[in-house]
Amino acid sequence: MAKTVFMFAGQGAQYPNMAKDLYDKYEIIRDTFQEANQVLGYDLEDLIFAENEQLNETQYTQPAILTVDVAIARLLIAQGIQPEAALGLSLGEYAALVISGVLDFKVAIALIAKRGQLMALAAPKGVGKMVAVMNTPVETIEEICQKVSSKGIVAPANYNTPTQIVIGGEVEAVDEALTLLQEAGSKRLIELNVSGPFHTALLRSASVGLSEVLEDIYLAPFNLPVVSNTTAHYFQLEEVKSLLARQVMEPVRFYESIATLIADGFDTFIEVGPGKTLSGFMKKIDKTKTAIRVSDVETLQAVLGE
Repeated sequence: MAKTVFMFAGQGAQYPNMAKDLYDKYEIIRDTFQEANQVLGYDLEDLIFAENEQLNETQYTQPAILTVDVAIARLLIAQGIQPEAALGLSLGEYAALVISGVLDFKVAIALIAKRGQLMALAAPKGVGKMVAVMNTPVETIEEICQKVSSKGIVAPANYNTPTQIVIGGEVEAVDEALTLLQEAGSKRLIELNVSGPFHTALLRSASVGLSEVLEDIYLAPFNLPVVSNTTAHYFQLEEVKSLLARQVMEPVRFYESIATLIADGFDTFIEVGPGKTLSGFMKKIDKTKTAIRVSDVETLQAVLGE
């Protein structure tokens, strides 16, 4: 019997017209957009289903992706595909918490809109950068970041797969780390198109601000387990708020989170939402597990076997 996990993508997965064909076909998608619009005070349809630069601005990207993530998850559940656990990459963690029943969707939308603003303020464009370091031992990357960190902020930000670690921080410190990584034998270094050095100490002020916003949020008990980005262990209800605040400025431990789920017998991982990043990571983490995605009508039909 397959044990299924829903995985939710984060920032960077967005693209114009994401989920448009699902929106046109399924009322549950349109209803989810409508719910989000009531909270946001603007129409996500205008943001997502049109060519514009705003979709790539943090404070708009985050509510847009969260809405698409949750809408598709609700559709899958309505079609009889029920997850037994969930996790998300960074922003995607909020979708996992909505689907697990802990966060009300409208509350999550308001929270994520605020999170996006705080992150954009904490690290304005140009202050920092993020670079994926490929095929380099984790220890080498951590040592080099440590060595350079006396001159500025630089640290691992995303442990995506054992062969892909993203580092982030202040531009000069990151550049110096890249020079040392090349000297140590790193051949592939890919700068990411993100608006800030997320999951690093540069986001401390956003973490503090988010912590204050979270104080007043109501959390319901978990209906299904969710693995935390920050600890790579299952969330306990009493630590959700502190971990969500920490998550903004601490590294995302994705492949360790997947290892936690695999150790518990999970074998089917469905990436829910735009893009195919996480199902791609899964192929690098453990080829023996089923990794599929649902982002449009075609991929939905493939999962439903239509």
